[in-house]
Amino acid sequence: MERMLATPADAEIILRLYELRTEALMRQARAWITGEWWPETAEEFYAVAANPKDPHNAWFRQVTTYWEMAAAMVLHGAVSAELFVDCNGEGFFLLAKFAPILEAIREKNPGFLIKTSELVTRFSAAAQRYEVATKNMANRRKSMAAKQETEPREADAVKA
Repeated sequence: MERMLATPADAEIILRLYELRTEALMRQARAWITGEWWPETAEEFYAVAANPKDPHNAWFRQVTTYWEMAAAMVLHGAVSAELFVDCNGEGFFLLAKFAPILEAIREKNPGFLIKTSELVTRFSAAAQRYEVATKNMANRRKSMAAKQETEPREADAVKA
């Protein structure tokens, strides 16, 4: 990626994207999708993503379409790719989060996180950000697994 200075218009877009992320309902949706929902299979994923009756379906759609919209702005040249990547990591986090089941998800929904994926393939800075997100996600999954292993033992200790 050729290094170019961002414009004041780029900065305005980045600030607006940040402002949108701070809206109260969006914060709740982001907290849920990044911290609470960990589907391990495409079936678990689609139990929420393809079920409009699930109370979290709207949150899922709100967050993923937000990041795909933001990625599309970069891909269409509306905002500096380098500035966007420097200022935003959550879209790459989500791509890394769903990476283990992404192929299975895309069997039914080939467009899922496709713009974020395109950022990663088109811009080296995005690829580097995604690589870091992938490593962080692997560590987070290990930590969650270790915690799940100790929780039953702690529950057994309380019973004794």
